[in-house]
Amino acid sequence: MAVIALTKSNFDTEVTEYKGKVLVDFWATWCPPCKMLSPVIDEVAEEVTNVKICKINVDEQPELAMKFKVANIPTLVVFEDGVEVKRSMGFIPKGDVLELIQ
Repeated sequence: MAVIALTKSNFDTEVTEYKGKVLVDFWATWCPPCKMLSPVIDEVAEEVTNVKICKINVDEQPELAMKFKVANIPTLVVFEDGVEVKRSMGFIPKGDVLELIQ
């Protein structure tokens, strides 16, 4: 499944109103740990079919970063039926990403 780029205009449709599990990666282009995590997230998106995988560029969508109190990046947030259920900050390996979304 392809990674979905989130904006304030599609966030509610893709995350808040979605019935199921969504992983959201808050990232920025200038962030070295984000660059390390990006291919991991892309791999997970290719392999996992029961979780929607999304990314939010915090420089382009600062309102969403503030709304979810994202102070450090990368931050991974897991939503289930539109509600935050888990969060992880900093780079984590693929196995930990898969564990986070279980």
